[in-house]
Amino acid sequence: MSKIYVTQKVIKGSALAVYLAQQPINDYQPMHPEFPDANIMALFEEKLDKDRDKWIMWFDGASNTLGHGVGAALVSPDNQYIPFTAILGFDCTNNMAKYEACALGVQAAIDFNFKLLKVYGDSALVIHQLRREWETRDPKLIPYQTYIKELAELFDDISFHHVPREENQMADALVTLVSMFQLTPHEDLSYIEFRCRGRPAHCCLVKKEWDGKPWYFDIK
Repeated sequence: MSKIYVTQKVIKGSALAVYLAQQPINDYQPMHPEFPDANIMALFEEKLDKDRDKWIMWFDGASNTLGHGVGAALVSPDNQYIPFTAILGFDCTNNMAKYEACALGVQAAIDFNFKLLKVYGDSALVIHQLRREWETRDPKLIPYQTYIKELAELFDDISFHHVPREENQMADALVTLVSMFQLTPHEDLSYIEFRCRGRPAHCCLVKKEWDGKPWYFDIK
C-alpha cells in the first residue's frame, strides 16, 4: 500500500487573529500597562537621592625609608575637597598606616559633624575587616578595628568601600608627598594648594595685538 505525502499548507499569521476575533472570550479582561517593578525603581531613586547628601572620604597610608605617612580627603556633595595629612612618629607596619589614615579621615568627619559618610580605600584588608567580612587576627590591627567601629557609631550612616589604587589618586598623592618629609615633633606644614593651569605662565605677560588677537594666532 503506497502512501501519499501532502505538503502542509502555510498558515498565515493573520488567520489566527481572524479566528480569535470570531471566538470572543466571555471572561476577557484587558491588560493593564503596569510595571510590577515600579516600586523597586522608586526605592532605587530614593537611595540615589540619599547618596547625594553623603560626604565621601578617601584614605591611604604608606611607609618608606624616611618614615610613615597617612593622608585622607573629605569630599562634600558639591565636590569640595578638604585634605588631611600626617606623619606618624612611631614604627608601624603598612597595614597599621592604612588604618591610621582611615581613622584620620573618619575622625575629621566627626569633627565637622558629618552624619552621612562613604569611605573609600584601596586596602582590601582594611575595608573587608571593617565590614566584618574578614577576620582580624593581627593583634596590632585589632585595636584599630575596634576604635574605628566605635567611631562609626557616631554616624547616622557610614559605609566602607574598596577601590583600585588608580581610583584613589588624591589620597595616594597626599601620602606620597607627606612621606617624603622629615619633620621634628610638633612641627607642622601648611596645606598645599593645587591648581590647574590651562596655559603656559609666560602667556600671562604677553600683550595682545592691536586688533584684539593674541600674538600667537598666526603661528602654524
